[in-house]
Amino acid sequence: MTQPFGRRLLDSALAAAAAALVTHVVTVVLFSAINGATVEVLVQVNGIFGFSSLLLFVFLTVVGTAGVLENRWVALGAAVLAAFVSSWLGAMLAIIAAGNPISGELIDYLWVSVLGFNLLFQVVAVLSTLTVGRRVWAARAAAAAASRRIAIVRMPSSRLADGELTHQERVPVDVDLAERQWEDYVGALRTEGFTIVEVPPADELPDSVFIEDALVIIDGTAIVTRPGAVSRAHEVDAAEQTARELGLRIERIVEPGTLDGGDVLQIGSTVYVGRGGRTNAEGIRQLRAIAGRLGREVAAVPVSKVLHLKSAVTALPDGTVIGHPSTIDDTSMWRSFLPMPEPEGGHVVVLADDTVLMAASAPQSAELVRSLGYRVVTVDISEFEKLEGCVTCLSVLVRA
Repeated sequence: MTQPFGRRLLDSALAAAAAALVTHVVTVVLFSAINGATVEVLVQVNGIFGFSSLLLFVFLTVVGTAGVLENRWVALGAAVLAAFVSSWLGAMLAIIAAGNPISGELIDYLWVSVLGFNLLFQVVAVLSTLTVGRRVWAARAAAAAASRRIAIVRMPSSRLADGELTHQERVPVDVDLAERQWEDYVGALRTEGFTIVEVPPADELPDSVFIEDALVIIDGTAIVTRPGAVSRAHEVDAAEQTARELGLRIERIVEPGTLDGGDVLQIGSTVYVGRGGRTNAEGIRQLRAIAGRLGREVAAVPVSKVLHLKSAVTALPDGTVIGHPSTIDDTSMWRSFLPMPEPEGGHVVVLADDTVLMAASAPQSAELVRSLGYRVVTVDISEFEKLEGCVTCLSVLVRA
């Protein structure tokens, strides 16, 4: 996963600092030893290579931010170039700092130094970059990946009650209560260790709180959907911008394809996608192409009884599909299916390998899931359920 620019810059600077420091110390010690390790020699040699080491740090920071340290062979090429340029320019700055003017003779001397005293610096710089520098960079990248648990959410619109309905009758929605329930939902995710990232609210878009329908995350790629309801078309704009700010790679579903994120259920390496009222065949075709490039298989599932695939089924951390039989077109297609006693019990958000989030409206289902050894966190989302929403609809989770 591509890290945000600020994080890449910091990681690259730390890796560059480690490589430049090792290069400087080793070069000074070896060069001094060759030329007589006296205090006077050490001070002189330190000055000669000081500028080169500083420039090496700058160059490695720049190329590291561009991502070249990730690949060993690309890093080798970048290290050779950085070592050569920094040693040449560094030597020139050191000579100028000593009071010598720039001249043709000086330039000739600098070219000769590439295979002279600067050769030691260049060799050490390349080796330090490929060993110490890349190890520091890799350690930072691994730490970032291990700690990257983000929940993307979006505040409810004041027009929430005007949201689209397909399979349910419209009933009054208490918007104030919905806002409190949303805060509790976000609080539960935060308590479970997720960093909350809010997409800017859009009061003119009643359904925008159901952020799941705007983005599908596969590894480090955010697939920007094309919602099947015309009224929801503009929900994806700010969602895409947020995904970009998180450093996610961007793919898109484009016209004439339609795809709602609520129709996408990922289990292992398989991406199940519901073919219902909001997601069409072209949207599935485009998703299959994108997911295929990411090493995933796509399986289409008929959906006719509910709004989205995940309105009917979701999956426990072990891959067991759960749902209420009344909402599912064909339970036989799932290799491992566990019926839930309540329709709302078919919806879980996997928070960890042993923890799921469920709606408070399905207490019997929650107890059943607990009996399987899972820790269950429950939240009241009754106002969103009146609008065909469930616990999965209100967030998009980004994991390493």
